[in-house]
Amino acid sequence: MVPLRLGASSYSFWHFTPDKVPLETVFEQCRAMGLDGVEILQQQMTDTSPAACQALKRRAFSLGLDLYALSIHQDFVWPEAAKRQEHIDHTRGCIDQAHELGIPCIRLNSGRWGTSGTFDELMAARGIETPLPGYSDDDAFGWCIDSIAACLPHAEQAGVVLALENHWGLTFAPSGVLRIVDALPSPWLAVLMDCGNFLEEPYDSLELLAPRAVMVHAKTYCGGGEWYTLDLDYPRIARMLQRVGFQGWVSLEMEGREPAATAVPQSVALLRAAFAAAD
Repeated sequence: MVPLRLGASSYSFWHFTPDKVPLETVFEQCRAMGLDGVEILQQQMTDTSPAACQALKRRAFSLGLDLYALSIHQDFVWPEAAKRQEHIDHTRGCIDQAHELGIPCIRLNSGRWGTSGTFDELMAARGIETPLPGYSDDDAFGWCIDSIAACLPHAEQAGVVLALENHWGLTFAPSGVLRIVDALPSPWLAVLMDCGNFLEEPYDSLELLAPRAVMVHAKTYCGGGEWYTLDLDYPRIARMLQRVGFQGWVSLEMEGREPAATAVPQSVALLRAAFAAAD
């Protein structure tokens, strides 16, 4: 069995509260837990200049940590071509940031209609949205596929894989993820399987994505989730990944209300035990 490559997303330490947790602090805490690497949430960066990226890269290297993913936010579901171009440009800029950081992968979203209002309302609708008047989901899939296609040459040139996550909107179901990825056969576009983003019975959906996944988000909900709580069977998920020969990173996203200082170590222990039990 390939050894577990376990890291943590910096999101585990900062859930979009007003005061950002410094990435250097995240690095130190991950090192103290014996993790292999860190996934950086791009919105957590206070400075994205090349010099700042190089400083983060050096700090991670000095601690023996890999920086393996940059998790970005963008949205390609816009009827207006100019708005889609803004998000294409943002994605290309994030590819450049990943390249400066020595990161080989970025988390990519499809985007969503925005008709649900707040994120709380979206969760109440189980992640499903109705299209804007006069448009259909087929329109949105076309916009998303074309936008990702516009980013792929830049990703290939930089050596950065675009990993599309099952993340609400068009990708609330595995069929949406696979529709986009299958439309763009490229070694620089892959699947990021998020274990906590299927709100109903998740395992059949995860089974469909697991063979295509280059990375996994493993969510935990210590102290109850910020938006919802799932009771995920990680030994079962670990066995699923072993069956398909998964060899990529498992990246913890602790999404609970319990303080990170206690919740992240608990979550790391849970995941290590789950994957050990699956051997």
